[in-house]
This record gives sequence, structure tokens and C-alpha cells, in this order.
Amino acid sequence: MLRSMTGFGRCEEVIEGFSIQVQIKSVNHRYSDFTIKTPRFYTFLEDKLRTLAMNSIARGKVEILLNLEKQASDDKVITLDRSAAEGYMNALRLLTEYGLKDDLTLSSMTDFHDIFRIEYKETDEAHLSELVAGVFQKALEEFSQMRCTEGARLEQSLRQHLSALLHEVEAVEIRSPQCVEAYRQRLRTKLQEVLSETSVDENRILTEAALFADKTAVDEETVRLRSHIAAFETAMQTQQPIGKKLDFIVQEMNREANTIGSKGNDMEIAAHVVEMKSIIEKIREQIQNIE
Repeated sequence: MLRSMTGFGRCEEVIEGFSIQVQIKSVNHRYSDFTIKTPRFYTFLEDKLRTLAMNSIARGKVEILLNLEKQASDDKVITLDRSAAEGYMNALRLLTEYGLKDDLTLSSMTDFHDIFRIEYKETDEAHLSELVAGVFQKALEEFSQMRCTEGARLEQSLRQHLSALLHEVEAVEIRSPQCVEAYRQRLRTKLQEVLSETSVDENRILTEAALFADKTAVDEETVRLRSHIAAFETAMQTQQPIGKKLDFIVQEMNREANTIGSKGNDMEIAAHVVEMKSIIEKIREQIQNIE
């Protein structure tokens, strides 16, 4: 089963006072490349997310975005700095000696912000990491489903291309022996024209035709090309990432097509080779997006 390197998944949940949103998106890439973005106070989650991603995604340029907010306020503890408050009160009482009339009130004391201390409860990083991992897995499921859906579409298209390529191979296999026979007939006709009053040496014609057949034979190339097509179809059934393997097989297909083109020595075979190379190029373009 093929998996595309293009995918997108997103999940958002509110758990235990945390609003957690995870977004995963990827595009094709020659290797694996992960970018993790987290809020400034939660960078300790990057390694966890990277490990989870690498366990499930073998190839592609992947971006993971984490948005995390603490909604509840029970993690804040506000305390009074008594020493600082008493210091301000004593100083204000001294100011009354200069004839200031304003009374000392509670509201006036709140203007002195440093008499209050705001302390935050420590975050249980291990527990929060597990909460985020749960949301990540749900986003990953959506992400993986999209990649599988796109992979199935690619597989269907690739099978159509392989069928068309096999049709061209069969056409070359039929045409190749016809070329030898056509060459033998042309050679006989030419010799008869030159040696109009002398009998044509059939053995010489057969020898020349055999040499031509040996020079232009593409049997080995078509057999190998058939083998590559079969190997490609088999590889598509595996559950493992096979994008690089398919790329190698396509290179071998192209090599055999080029050899057939150089040995064919026939306009009809040349036309089939052009079509082969066009199909192989379409296959090559599509497998660039396969994991």
C-alpha cells in the first residue's frame, strides 16, 4: 500500500484546564525533515513530539505546530510582602508631617505593585507531555488517513501507466522479428537488382540477416523491462516505505528503454520507445511524492 508524502492532520482538545491544539502537515522531500514549533514556555515538549513523529513518518518535509494554553487560573498564588507593605505605610505616615491631607487607604496601597508577589505552581511536565501526546496521536491519525487516501489515488494511476508501458513492450516484441524479416527481404531485392543475371546466394542472405538480427535484438531488454514492471507492482503491495526503491526501479526501466531505442534500428520501434519514455517519465514524476 502506497502512502503519499503530502498530508495534513489537526486535533484540538481541552483537557484538565489546558487548551491543546496540534497540527501536522507535510510535503514531499528526498529525506526526512522535521520542524517542531511550540510555545515559548513549553519547548520541553519538542523532543517528545519529534520522537512520536519519527516513529510514524519515514520520509517527507514535516511541520508540527503545537498551540498550548492554560485556561484555569488555579496555578497562580498571590501573596503579600508584609515587610514591603509596612515600609510603604511608615513612609506615608512620615509624609503627613509635611501637611499632606489625603488619608491612607487600601486603594492607595494597591498602587505599590511590588508589595504583591505572584507565584506559579510548577507544571507537571511528564503529565502534560502525556496529554499532548494523546492529542498528537489523534492529529496523526487524520494525517495518516489523508496520506493513505492520496497514496491509493497514486497507486491507481501508476497501475494504469504500468499497463500502458507493458503494452508498448509487447508491441516491440512483436515488431522486432518483423524487422529482421523485412531486412532479409530488402537485402534479397537489392541483390537481385544488382545481380540480375546471377542467382542470389541464399546462404549469404541468411548470414547477413542473422548478423542484423544479432545486432538489433532487444529480447534481453524487453525481458528485463517486463521484470522491472513486475517488481514495481510487487513493491506497491508492501507496507513499508518504498518510494526510494520505486525510484531505483524506474531508473532501470529508463535504461532498458534507451537501450531498445539505440538497438532497434526501426522507425516503428523508435515510436514505441518514445512512448515508453513518456510513460516512464510520468511514473517518475508521480513516485516523487511517495514515502
